[in-house]
Formats: sequence, structure tokens, C-alpha cells
Amino acid sequence: MGAAVFFGCAAIAFGPAAALVLLTVAAEPLRVIVLVAGAFFWLLSLLAASLLWFVSVQLSGREDAALLLLGAAAAVLLQELCRFACFKMLKKADEGLATLSEDGQSPISLRQMAYVSGLSFGIISGVFSIINILADAAGPGTVGIHGDSPYYFITSAFLTMALVLLHTFWGIIFFDACERRRAGGLGLVVGGHLLTSGLTFLNPWYEASLGPIFILTLCTGLWAFGTAGGSFHNVLKCLSCKR
Repeated sequence: MGAAVFFGCAAIAFGPAAALVLLTVAAEPLRVIVLVAGAFFWLLSLLAASLLWFVSVQLSGREDAALLLLGAAAAVLLQELCRFACFKMLKKADEGLATLSEDGQSPISLRQMAYVSGLSFGIISGVFSIINILADAAGPGTVGIHGDSPYYFITSAFLTMALVLLHTFWGIIFFDACERRRAGGLGLVVGGHLLTSGLTFLNPWYEASLGPIFILTLCTGLWAFGTAGGSFHNVLKCLSCKR
């Protein structure tokens, strides 16, 4: 039973991300490099947030809910700051690749970089958020035997899946807002990230957290689709296999 829960939750959490990597990233070396670079920048934000948390706990001498809320907000802001640093680096790389190419065009567009870096942010963030939960899911033990929610593992898997997709969408919107110098887009991305993080504090009241987060994921996905140049007409052409 433990193995079934482990593999089932892992498939829910990382199935869509694995499909995206295999279908859209793995075959392109430049995209793989961007994927690794994005993960590195997220890890930098994790390191900074961990150091900040350690210093805060040592100075205050407490670990209450208020400090935890402030720590979560600081971690979100650090992630978005590192996303901006990733944008600046990839922007420079894009200009360099365009200079080296014969036709003056970069072999990978900034929108593609935005998508891949957002996907890498989501994957590495999801790994760190659920890896310990998956380790516990492998057993031994029975979920909810002491009166706790029996849906802890599966809701954690769905939350992780939503987080991976949200980071992918945020990456597309964030890079576009930086490129076009739209402060409103940046503010909405940061606000959405803060809201998502805040909703997780409602757990184990999963109905109040999981539902709004998935609604936010759907809305953000539609926004990212439009930002990337997608349209309903293109979707119909894709489904009909027309060029």
C-alpha cells in the first residue's frame, strides 16, 4: 500500500511536468541548459530564505505563526527576485547567441526561455516541497489512523502539481512583463505567488486551499497562454492538425 501511495502521489505531482520536459525540453540542448540554470537560481533563493529564517529565529528566540508567515512571504519575494536575476542573465545570453549566429537571430527565443525557466522553477520547488512527504508516504503506517485527514498525501500531490504549473505560467508572464516594462504584470505575479503561499496556511482545511489554488492556476494559465501569443483560433487549428 505504501508503494502504491508513493508512486501515485509522485505521478500526480510530477506527471504533467515530466510530460512537458520530455515533449518540449529534452530534445533541445539549449533548453536543457536553461532548465538547469533556472533550477540553480531557485536554489539560490532557497539558500537566501534559509539563512534569513535561521538569523530571524536566532535573534527573536521564537518560532510562532507570525514569524512563519513573515518567513513564507520573504521566501516568495526572494524567489521572485531570483526569477528577475534569471531573466537578466538569460536576456544577456539571448543577445550573445544572436550576435554569434550567422543570421543575427538567437536559436532560442526569450519566450521559450521564459517557459523553460518557469518550468524549472516549478519542478525544483515541487521537489523540495513534497520530497519528505513522499518519503513518509512510502510507509510504514496508515494515514489518518490517529484522527488526522486521510487525504493528506493526495492533496499534497495535487498542490505540488498546481505549484509546478503556476511557476511555469508565472515565468512566462514575468519575463514578458520585464521585457515590456509592465509593472502591473510583475505586481500580479508577485501577488499571485503570495496569495498561493498564504492559502496553504489554511491546511488541513483542504477545501479552502486546494479549490482557490486550482482556480488561480486555471486563470493564470489562460493569462500566460494569451501572453505567449496563443489564441482560441490557434487551438482549433492545432486540434484539427492544420498548419
